[in-house]
Amino acid sequence: MAIFGTTKKEKKVTVAKKRTAHSTKTLHGAANDIIRAPWFSEKALIATERGVYAFAVRPDATKPEIAGAIKEIYNVSPRAIRIVNLPAKHKMMRTRRGIGTRAARCKAYVYLNAGDTIQFA
Repeated sequence: MAIFGTTKKEKKVTVAKKRTAHSTKTLHGAANDIIRAPWFSEKALIATERGVYAFAVRPDATKPEIAGAIKEIYNVSPRAIRIVNLPAKHKMMRTRRGIGTRAARCKAYVYLNAGDTIQFA
């Protein structure tokens, strides 16, 4: 019996399925679960003049999932999406304990094509 044989074993090739922006009911749930709320801040409201909208999203949401959710809820297709993770902050509390922690959040900047808008009200 030889240590090194001359026969070769066949390798199995598996194709991984990609999640696309076309499916809005994705791994994490419905579109309303992926996009939690519009992000209203001074910086975000100034950016809406240039076609950039900010949203609070799930921390584990991906860019194709966010794009599909925007397309389903607001009927516009985004040009680009950027995701920002905001860390938890330590805040002073007026209690005996002294310090509390604000939760970590995640927001997404959605860039729309020229002429497309989103109405929140």
